[in-house]
Amino acid sequence: MLTVLGFAMIATFLVLIMMKKMSPIAALVLIPALFCVAVGQGAKLGDYVIEGVGTLAPTAAMLMFAIVYFGVMIDVGLFDPVVRGILRFCKADPMRIVIGTALLAAVVSLDGDGSTTFMITVSAMYPLYKRLKMSLVVMTGVAATANGVMNTLPWGGPTARAATALKVDAADIFVPMIPALAVGLLAVLLLACVLGRRERKRLGMLTLDEALVTEPETVLVGAGGGDRLTKAPRSTGGAGATGGTEEDEEDEEFKGLDPDRSTLRPKLYWFNAGLTVALLTAMILELMPIPVLFLLGAALALTVNFPHMPDQRARIAAHADNVLNVSGMVFAAAVFTGVLTGTGMVDHMADWLVGAIPDSMGPHMGLVTGLLSLPLTYFMSNDGFYFGVLPVLAEAGASHGVSSLEIARASIVGQPLHMSSPLVPAVFVLVGMAKVEFGDHTRFTVKWAVLTSLVVLGAAILFGIV
Repeated sequence: MLTVLGFAMIATFLVLIMMKKMSPIAALVLIPALFCVAVGQGAKLGDYVIEGVGTLAPTAAMLMFAIVYFGVMIDVGLFDPVVRGILRFCKADPMRIVIGTALLAAVVSLDGDGSTTFMITVSAMYPLYKRLKMSLVVMTGVAATANGVMNTLPWGGPTARAATALKVDAADIFVPMIPALAVGLLAVLLLACVLGRRERKRLGMLTLDEALVTEPETVLVGAGGGDRLTKAPRSTGGAGATGGTEEDEEDEEFKGLDPDRSTLRPKLYWFNAGLTVALLTAMILELMPIPVLFLLGAALALTVNFPHMPDQRARIAAHADNVLNVSGMVFAAAVFTGVLTGTGMVDHMADWLVGAIPDSMGPHMGLVTGLLSLPLTYFMSNDGFYFGVLPVLAEAGASHGVSSLEIARASIVGQPLHMSSPLVPAVFVLVGMAKVEFGDHTRFTVKWAVLTSLVVLGAAILFGIV
């Protein structure tokens, strides 16, 4: 019964948010509360929620201060050279812009933190997507999938968890998987090319100057059935005029790349670069808990770059919306994960899936593990999958002569899909900053993420890695 109710709870949540019948925060809170009552454990709901909040509180703190820190770094111009390089590559070609999104997300993912990746990628690419009227779910989908492939780095989390759970070396898991993961990254770039060509066909092309410069008398609008971008007179008022509020909002958003913005601190560029490198190095070396590192980093960045209190308050206020949205979503997700874990639903679901594996598949447990990693890492946290399910799969594989290393390598192929899971706090940073509905992102991204994961798995089997 708990197995059925667990799957039903997840399905209900996904259907309601994709149909936009409920907001993600409301769905993450109300649906598990109802199912907790349905399984007869309503009296323990408070305990489950408090336990879930306690588990995710460090993550929420990390995201809050990481958003402030990287928001300040973006404000002061630390990433402007990267942005300019991407823009020079992208020009105003939608296909190049989508490919640039994938490349930027992959490169920034080297730090192992999804939230950082999404903040930098969206901040750099969002203005171009808005100005060229490109689909924002293309941006979020490509960024999430690219980050999912790179999330398999030993310091990214899943590989380290698999190594810990099965008592093997993380390098022995990751290094042999590099060829398969490289194929996965190429698949993401091919996907970006395909989606970019689709956007190019829909929108047409502009020169970079046309995309970056808005002349006083013109704005960019759609023209005709092909929606090709062209220039048309800006409304100056009068009958039927809207006051230009929508375009004005887009212009304000686009000024995120303004080389003359007042928050730039060129004299402090190398201090900020050194601070960021030191912060990421300390994070990778685990010198301190990540929330503490970002808390200290945010405080130091604000103090040095904006020594006057009014300026500090202005910077904090500028990023308050993102902080509130993301932290609120994380604590709402704590209700969902708390009920899923506390009621025992997640354990019953995992046991049912493992028990459903026929004995004839025993010698192919690497393939089975890879396939199971897709739904299980989407519907469960990485901790739940790697510490709860993976040891059982490894034990089943060992009885048929399949090594723990092979099982561990197969277990990380589902990460491209995992990075769009509603149980991953970083995905709410992505959709929040991109102003995309989570349901829209899910509906668009899941199929491409599944395809990318299957490509990685197929390459691993082809190369004899799994």
